[in-house]
Amino acid sequence: MKFSAQEEYGLRCLIRIGKYFKVEKSLTIPEISVYEGISQHNVGKILRILRMGGFLESERGQSGGYTLSAPPDKIKIIDVLFVLGGRLYDDSFCQSHTGMNDICTNTTECSVRSLWKIIQDAVDNVLVNLTLQDLLGTEDNLFSLFDVAPGSNSSN
Repeated sequence: MKFSAQEEYGLRCLIRIGKYFKVEKSLTIPEISVYEGISQHNVGKILRILRMGGFLESERGQSGGYTLSAPPDKIKIIDVLFVLGGRLYDDSFCQSHTGMNDICTNTTECSVRSLWKIIQDAVDNVLVNLTLQDLLGTEDNLFSLFDVAPGSNSSN
């Protein structure tokens, strides 16, 4: 599975801004661009999406910038990823992947559809309780939330 650059960069920008939540410091697009190594154009586009999604507030002017609209422990990662790119799979997926036909040839019995649904449910189960606060901690803390050893790779 692959996540889009927008989802990756969006989480990185949100984490960067979240690190300054307690000290009530806002960050500008140029600052985030330098910190994260993402073009100012992309940062601006992503922050606009996050602001429109209700995760950020912006203030113009000399002391302006972006801040979180809620405490990090109230921002659910499942909601952020939905705003940035949508779900990996939803029921309309089959309607838009019919090949050359008007409807999918496997509409009544489809193990592929079942597979995507199982994967989406597993992803949702991980993300539903994960907050931005969890991502502000160390990698070890995040691994411990899911009882996974750092460096383990299940794709072998």
